[in-house]
Order: sequence, then C-alpha cells, then structure tokens
Amino acid sequence: MSDRNLGEYHPPEDIPEPAEETEKIVEKSEIIPAISSADAKHLIHCLTIIGQVEGHFELSAQNKTTKYEHIIPALVAIEQDRSIEGLLIILNTVGGDVEAGLAIAELISGMKTPTVSLVVGGGHSIGVPLAVSAKQSYIVPSASMTIHPVRMNGMMLGVPQSLSYIDRIQDRIIDFVLRESKVSEQEFRGLMMNTTELATDVGSVVSGEQAVKLGLIDRLGSLSDAMQGLYDLIESTPKRYPD
Repeated sequence: MSDRNLGEYHPPEDIPEPAEETEKIVEKSEIIPAISSADAKHLIHCLTIIGQVEGHFELSAQNKTTKYEHIIPALVAIEQDRSIEGLLIILNTVGGDVEAGLAIAELISGMKTPTVSLVVGGGHSIGVPLAVSAKQSYIVPSASMTIHPVRMNGMMLGVPQSLSYIDRIQDRIIDFVLRESKVSEQEFRGLMMNTTELATDVGSVVSGEQAVKLGLIDRLGSLSDAMQGLYDLIESTPKRYPD
C-alpha cells in the first residue's frame, strides 16, 4: 500500500524537464536535412517523395512510404526559412493517396521558393501532379510515368453519386496537371482513358522522352541538369519575404 496522501498531487517521475523537451523537438526537426556544403553555390533543400504516398490510412510496415503529415510541415519550414534558397524534389513513386498527393502538390505549386522536380525511376499515378507542381520539372530518360483514371479501394455504394464523386476528383487532378504543365487536355485525357496499352487496367505508361514531347515534363535531364536549372531559378528570382 502506498504511503502517499490521496489529497496531494505527485507528478509522474518520467515527465521531462522543459529543456529536455526542447532538445527533443530540435532533434525531430533535423530528420529532414538540407543539402549544405562549404563549397556550395547555393543552399538548397532536397525533398524525396519515394515509394507510396501515404494518406489518412497507415500502410503496412513492409511498404516504403512517404507520409504526407511529414512532408507538409517540412514544406512550411522550407518556405519560411530564408537561408534555404531553393528546393529540389526527387520523385520515385508508385502513387498513393489521391487527396494527400494533391494536397502536397498544391503546397509546392504555391511556394515562392524556387522549386525543381526530378523524376527518377517512376512518377506514377498521383506522382504526375507532384512532378509538375514544381516551377521546373525534369525527368531522366529511363524513367516512366503512368497516367490512369482515379481508382477507389474498399467498399463503395453502387449508385450514380459515387461515380459522380470519382469524376469530380479526377477533374481536380486533370485541372491541376493542365494548369501546371503544357500538355493538352485532349492528349492527357486520351492517355488516361487508353484501353489498348495496359493488360489489366485503363491508362498509359509514358517514357521520359515521351513525357517531354507531350509537354507534361519541361526537360529531359539528370541530376546535374536539375541542379543547374535550380541554380538558374534562384539567381533569377527575387528574394522572398525581404525585411
């Protein structure tokens, strides 16, 4: 039996001191590092979007994921940190949660920070709007991008309203891609609804060179090209949020 008086308050012994809590917060903020070098031309931040974009539902531990609740505050921190001169976004994603991916894409599109995206491996599904959200987009020749209609997982009501809801989501994605790239609506919708290319699905897979020819991606290039493009953007863009 404890000899403590029930009328007294005894704080738990494992509550950290304020200084300790501050140190923990600082450690968490250092999880997503910026690229810095003593001989760097400009200070830039590298953000990777890899695996599957995870949204409101947690995926299996075996899946390589990009969690949108991590990316969103990172973008806010990058935008407000005036020491970071540019943002390089590396994409190798199979797609994922539509709402989460589109939310990230909209935030990137609205940044004053110079942004460049580089698709390596794949920029599939919701990776397409993520790739075009930057001010300049690059893709390596060996990469590919899958364009397909919106798909829903799980149980849904077989009523016209469900199909109408999917159509509205799809239109939001199409509108964003058309706004942020040079691809024509006719070509993009044609690729999305293609029934002759994928064996068990509707849609199209385009190579890096095809993506540039369509106007979906700005330039064909590798890391050095994307870095040079970002440097050029930094040097031609007025400083954001001046004193």
